[in-house]
Amino acid sequence: MKFARNVLVAATAVASLTVGWPASATAATTPLSHARVTEHFDLLGGQLPENIALGPNGSVDLSFAASRQIVRVTSEGSVHVLATLPAPADAGVHTPVLGFPLVTGLVRGAHGTLYFLYATGTTDLTGVWRLTPGGTPERIAALPADGLPNGLALHAGRLYITDSVRGVIWRVPAVGGEAKVWAGGPELASTGFLGANGLKVHNGAVWASDMDKGTMVRIPLQRNGTAGPAEIRAADLAGIDDFAFIGRSDRILAALDQSNRVALVEPDGTHTIVLGAQDGLQNPTALAVRGNSVYVTSAAYSTGQDPNLLTARLR
Repeated sequence: MKFARNVLVAATAVASLTVGWPASATAATTPLSHARVTEHFDLLGGQLPENIALGPNGSVDLSFAASRQIVRVTSEGSVHVLATLPAPADAGVHTPVLGFPLVTGLVRGAHGTLYFLYATGTTDLTGVWRLTPGGTPERIAALPADGLPNGLALHAGRLYITDSVRGVIWRVPAVGGEAKVWAGGPELASTGFLGANGLKVHNGAVWASDMDKGTMVRIPLQRNGTAGPAEIRAADLAGIDDFAFIGRSDRILAALDQSNRVALVEPDGTHTIVLGAQDGLQNPTALAVRGNSVYVTSAAYSTGQDPNLLTARLR
């Protein structure tokens, strides 16, 4: 399939940036246990899970990048398609860097409304989309076609979006409207592939990962809503994608896409590896934490073997 060839082209670029980890980076003991792959998805069908949002009754909602879908995986393992995004007229060949249209960031709002991002390289489709329960997907904010909207967070009625090509964070009212640049700077920039990537709002700040630089960036959310000065809180996280906080602490579980690992990042910036390819990871892209359960999505962008959903137990 054409999209699969495009994914492999993009994956080659990812693989070329992969940096090996020293054996000493692996933790002797890990806070995660009982790791296992609970769901396997269809690689050729484009079911490459890019992002995750916790759903009702133990379910999880996923964005399938290459099939342009939002799906719900029940606690019993059934997969239900909630929405399929329209294909761009040019098949998405002008999507920056990747060359295929993809659904990326995903968050769940009040009353079950889902917000997600779609990158197509076209002005009519690229932007922020919304899906209300039982409704149909609608675009609520346009974003530049020459950018790549990637990470998404919802906070206090506003959506925050990383742009991995432009190296900025956009902000959009959750009700829809004009997108405005909220933060930018070298801390979010790309060095050749993808810059600002994962995104969360946590403990009074917007946190973003930079895939190219392997860094975690914290940007204070000031009282007037503007961005404070950016600071690097962790480094040496090669190929970092999305991430999740453990409870209210600043401890982070981070998906290291290019090396098929998950790192536990401490508040002081140090990290240990807590999951790896031996656990079933295939280019992990995102994580979610619910109680003592951890969910990890793997998109198999470069491994080309087994896009999946892995669960583990948090001690």
